[in-house]
Amino acid sequence: MGDLQNEVEVEVPRFFLCPISLEIMKDPVTLSTGITYDRDSIENWLFSRKNDVCPVTKQVVVDIELTPNHTLRRLIQSWCTLNASSGIERFPTPRPPISKSQIIKLLKDSKSPHHQIKSLNRLKSIVLENEKSKRLMESVGAADYLSTIISKVNTSMTSSSQEVTGADEALCILYHLKLSPTGLKSLFGKTGDFVETLTRVIQRADRYESRAYAVMLLKSMFEVAEPMQVTSLNPKFFMELVRILMDQISQKATKATLKLLISVCPWGRNRIKAVEAGVVPVLVDALLESSEKRVSEMILMVLFQVCQSADGRAELVKHGGGLGVVSKMIFGVSPVASERAVRIVYSVAMFSGNTRVLQDMLELGVVEKLLLVLQVDCGSKMKEKAREILKIHSRVWNNSLCISYNL
Repeated sequence: MGDLQNEVEVEVPRFFLCPISLEIMKDPVTLSTGITYDRDSIENWLFSRKNDVCPVTKQVVVDIELTPNHTLRRLIQSWCTLNASSGIERFPTPRPPISKSQIIKLLKDSKSPHHQIKSLNRLKSIVLENEKSKRLMESVGAADYLSTIISKVNTSMTSSSQEVTGADEALCILYHLKLSPTGLKSLFGKTGDFVETLTRVIQRADRYESRAYAVMLLKSMFEVAEPMQVTSLNPKFFMELVRILMDQISQKATKATLKLLISVCPWGRNRIKAVEAGVVPVLVDALLESSEKRVSEMILMVLFQVCQSADGRAELVKHGGGLGVVSKMIFGVSPVASERAVRIVYSVAMFSGNTRVLQDMLELGVVEKLLLVLQVDCGSKMKEKAREILKIHSRVWNNSLCISYNL
């Protein structure tokens, strides 16, 4: 607009300008604080940049619905028409965006067998539009409707194919809503045990996409969960997570599953449940095949957590490639992976270091790797742990022909 004003001396009324962009408003909307902005500018401020205050008044924005300022828009359009000879173009009347009342109607229709699929398809297109649509849907209680549809199908053994399709679509929408922390927390209390519902989705869903959405939604939920919700998990929950890792349905699903295990395995009972579900051999096999740094680091983190239990350490030692692949990660992937691998070796050596295990560590080159840790430039904590392991078991390893270093 600045270039235009230099070419033609037309004074633009100040109240035609958006307080954010300082340009003429094409679609003026009024915030709940009473200040009018151009729609694109205020939506970017609130939803893309995730601000929760009015840029002018600094008041917290409680109601995110934007009210079109039709009077001001008509004034701007009339002014543009009057100044057309000066090169000012009239802005077209903007298409009205989806409203709360329209979303509520679609959500209500989604519960009707005759309108469900059509309504859910429309809601899916809305949620994928932009961040503002997501927040608007959350504000009218979309999570309630969607979680009810998902739970109804997954607690019934006689659902029709149309109902299953509807539940799959509802899950897709619920995941893409990217609920706020408050919204995610509320899912724990909806329609019975929603965690169990999502666990059944992972177990029973025919579509890989639905299984992936379920585990990714669970990952988000447990990032904001209360301790009581984390410590009361069903063993079947861990069995289904292990299946996701085994099936390798997608990289996103694998990463979400690993992050989810990292979230819940600091609790002792969960470590035992994860080990009993068979997570250790699956993680070791995944580590052998992994070519992505971040995935390897996450696998090592889960292994470290489960190796805080005796059963976890026993499973790692029992696996033919367990100790070998872990020691291979020392200086093999990244500093983070090296540090985690040393911590795993430390747990095994200090708390499960019987004669057989110590001999395996020698033959698999684990001891050589620990000696290397002492010689290269790496973290002091890694060196301390390596030194402690070597010192404790020096009498067993000192006379071995497998190492050329006096302990």
